[in-house]
Amino acid sequence: LQESESENKLDGETASDSESKSEFGGSSPVPSSDDTPEVLNRALSNLSSRWKNWWVRGILTLAMITFFFIIIYLGPMVLMTIVMCVQIKCFHEIITIGYNVYHSYDLPWFRTLSWYFLLCVNYFFYGETVTDYFFTLVQREEPLRILSKYHRFISFALYLTGFCMFVLSLVKKHYRLQFYMFGWTHVTLLIVVTQSHLIIHNLFEGMIWFIVPISCVICNDIMAYMFGFFFGRTPLIKLSPKKTWEGFIGGFFSTVLFGLLLSYVMSGYRCFTCPVEFNNDTNSFTVDCEPSELFQLQEYNIPVVLQSVVGWKTVRMYPFQIHSIALSTFASLIGPFGGFFASGFKRAFKIKDFANTIPGHGGIMDRFDCQYLMATFVNVYIASFIRGPNPSKLIQQFLTLRPDQQLHIFNTLKAHLVDRGVLGSLEDA
Repeated sequence: LQESESENKLDGETASDSESKSEFGGSSPVPSSDDTPEVLNRALSNLSSRWKNWWVRGILTLAMITFFFIIIYLGPMVLMTIVMCVQIKCFHEIITIGYNVYHSYDLPWFRTLSWYFLLCVNYFFYGETVTDYFFTLVQREEPLRILSKYHRFISFALYLTGFCMFVLSLVKKHYRLQFYMFGWTHVTLLIVVTQSHLIIHNLFEGMIWFIVPISCVICNDIMAYMFGFFFGRTPLIKLSPKKTWEGFIGGFFSTVLFGLLLSYVMSGYRCFTCPVEFNNDTNSFTVDCEPSELFQLQEYNIPVVLQSVVGWKTVRMYPFQIHSIALSTFASLIGPFGGFFASGFKRAFKIKDFANTIPGHGGIMDRFDCQYLMATFVNVYIASFIRGPNPSKLIQQFLTLRPDQQLHIFNTLKAHLVDRGVLGSLEDA
């Protein structure tokens, strides 16, 4: 008993113990300072802090939106690279908070293992993506074909190596803290890496599935801030004292309207609606196809109750606009809970922002806390209500089989079509 008590004291270092030490060592994990550029400071020096913050946020928001348009113009490959960079930066910000909280305990290999696990998880997810969307390229190159064949085994071996390294790094007096940080790293990987992988999957379904959800979250963030800034009176949630019901409701209606308009504009362009595919002949991405029914104008009857209000009996719109209502509703009603979750996390460690990367906005994670939740919803929504079998992928896989396997599938398919009467009708035609 005495031995176990002494081990517990050494192991210590529970959450309450670390909190008692002047709130994690006496300093905030991420220092709060005025990171506003000196040019803006001088230009806005005559304004109150409230209006100064408003202008700083506004100017930087316009700059970020401009950058967003530029990377969209540069194409899918640049977008995937940006998603990867954002993911790495978000991981860095969260892991840095944990490191700053517990750095005084000198935990062995914590940062090294955290980044190693990030590498392992990215290797697994991006390897799956490359195999799925660059199938013909993978089959054409011998080294890639071998890596693709044994991809999951290699991924598991890499992770197992990190797992063994963690076990070997365990120190008697820091057992509990080391397992805290092991869990911290894996939860961070789950939140950041998995969601960024889903964003890339959404992108390959068509640029519109990438742009509209992200734009809806951005619109809701801006409009909720605007309505809250000018009309906010009623606090919404204690985790975020500056959030108000006026901003929440105003952001909802603005986002739904914005989603309808943006979807109408983008649905008319094939470069946004066609799935992103890799052309094996040109070794480049293509976004050319015959638009699906989702992106063809159709006529809908307006409910009788609303006909007297709007003065129309029918309306022509794209079916995707109906789906955009679901996307924008989620972005404005459920998406903010990603921000509330991040606010709770920051309050738990008594920090204002994840980092000081963007003046007036905080860190990259402060801007993408809602985007990750949105990415998961879009991926689930596409899988549940939109995506069907992809004939081109089935043909690609069929062509990689041995001749005897191809012949077996051909005879099976032919017999099936004959039984259904489809093949006979085609031959008669």
